[in-house]
Amino acid sequence: TGKELVAHALHYNGPRADRPFIKVNCAALSAGLLESELFGHEKGAFTGAHERKIGRFELADTGTLLLDEVSEIGLELQPKLLRALQEREFERVGGVSSIQVDTRIVATSNRNLELAVEKGQLREDLFFRLNVIQIVLPPLRERKDDIPPLMDYFLERYARENGRKISGFAPETRELFLDYAWPGNVRELQNAIERAVVLATEKILRPDHFLLGAVRRPGGETGLIPGATLAETEKQLILKTLEYCKQNRTHAAKVLGISVRTLRNKLKEYGS
Repeated sequence: TGKELVAHALHYNGPRADRPFIKVNCAALSAGLLESELFGHEKGAFTGAHERKIGRFELADTGTLLLDEVSEIGLELQPKLLRALQEREFERVGGVSSIQVDTRIVATSNRNLELAVEKGQLREDLFFRLNVIQIVLPPLRERKDDIPPLMDYFLERYARENGRKISGFAPETRELFLDYAWPGNVRELQNAIERAVVLATEKILRPDHFLLGAVRRPGGETGLIPGATLAETEKQLILKTLEYCKQNRTHAAKVLGISVRTLRNKLKEYGS
């Protein structure tokens, strides 16, 4: 829904704007790895700890730490996180000295945290400590006014990053984006624009530069490439993206908004 964009806005429009902004995806790591990632570890703390590691809390000192999907942190690690939030100090894994930090926390979740407390998955005291100011982000389809500025932001960003001279959107493209339901929320919009910027040969992005699922426009237009089946269009898109990315499958998968494994399976289907 754009949680990370909001976190960036809070940071870069606040008094800590010139200080670090650090993110950690709490859902992507096991409990042991997450503790080390958040708080760091000392040399020899565990097998494979060949040198001291500075954790994200320390790296974000005087700045902002984004705890993405905070509800995925296991119960065994929650007391240490609570202490770091309350006392602003912690020890590295394998360490004995307390480290003090002044780190602002922004926590995000796609789950109902009150329900997680009721189910015993989240400590109540940690919930209250995190829930100082709550921002609820509805789905993008319920925030139509956000769509035009997001379109302009991502167009400028990806045109700059890819060295493309694309100047804007056709009026009918803006209508298409406002009509579409965006089941994948901001990430789907972001990926759609990045993909179009990479593949487009014109300076203005038209509706046929975008594949937006089953969206229906007045007159029966779908936003799909005319005259091609969905399977043919998908194949054309994937092969063209690979060509642009110089056959770099990791980069192509990112542009397409799919995993490398999915891309590999699709190429097997095409005999590539």
